[in-house]
Amino acid sequence: MKYVKMIAAAALALLMASSLAACGQSGQAGDTGEELRAVTICLDWTPNTNHTGLYVAAANGYFEEAGLSVSIVQPPEDGATAICAAGQVEFAVTVQDNLAAAFAREDPLGVTAVATLLQHNTSGIISRAGEGMSTPKGLEGHRYSTYNGVIELAIMQQVVEADGGDFSQVELIPYTLEDEAGALKEGLTDAIWVYYGWGAINAQLEGLDFDYFYFKDIDPVFDYYTPVIIANNDFLAEDPDTAKAFLSAVAQGYEYAIEHPEEAAQILMDGDTTGALAGMEDLIVASQKWMADQYKAEVEQWGYIDPARWNAFYNWLSEKDLVDIAIPENTGFSNDYLAP
Repeated sequence: MKYVKMIAAAALALLMASSLAACGQSGQAGDTGEELRAVTICLDWTPNTNHTGLYVAAANGYFEEAGLSVSIVQPPEDGATAICAAGQVEFAVTVQDNLAAAFAREDPLGVTAVATLLQHNTSGIISRAGEGMSTPKGLEGHRYSTYNGVIELAIMQQVVEADGGDFSQVELIPYTLEDEAGALKEGLTDAIWVYYGWGAINAQLEGLDFDYFYFKDIDPVFDYYTPVIIANNDFLAEDPDTAKAFLSAVAQGYEYAIEHPEEAAQILMDGDTTGALAGMEDLIVASQKWMADQYKAEVEQWGYIDPARWNAFYNWLSEKDLVDIAIPENTGFSNDYLAP
């Protein structure tokens, strides 16, 4: 998924300094005159339609109604998980696959996934239509733009082999793309890992005729959670009511986005202070309409994490020797803080 990642470190430092100073302290007074509890959530990337419910909760007053003053900040260079574990922010956005490194160690980082933003993994492989890459085996003899991640390549190998292919016959080239749809149109690459709600929707808008397959459709073990909201463990232990109030307000934000995707898209664009979404209105609206069906999908409760799916992915990492230490069952997530 092509997101524009962080801006310059200096600007980021100023933003973090101003936003994190209030972390764990009281905030301004709300409309009722009662002092609001200051809470900070650090995103994983610049604002996008994964995050819409957060911006809706802020703009529509759901956080304030819950007694909260919430700051939404950008991640530092070492990522959102690290500062959440360090207690610099109460909440952060990340993905289950990246969290593996936080848990597969002698001293696991003190964070817990408390909600999923999307109910299913929507990532997969996009390629030009009609060139035989609508299934993983078809990648043989074609160029795949890789991030060269250990887990990424292991997933690619498994889906190609599960489809009867030979992964060694896939040509791996470095991912150096600015415009994924444009790169496919120009023949700079043949296949790219994207998230449908952004990369594939953008390709549609750019008029690219493409094929796409989801990893989860090839092997359900790859229906892991991406992205998720994590929370600092000490914060959860000391102030569970605030955690529940925060997630209840966020759930309201996503429910609104489900029911009113166009209005939610505008709220997201209005709330973006990074400039990352400037000039992208068509993409944001189209993405938001598609994402409306993905936030909850078939489940009743926004944010719910299925223990079987969570555990299956981490068990797979262990079976493939992709982690140094096996992650115990039911590690790193909880549904206890979700709104009933």
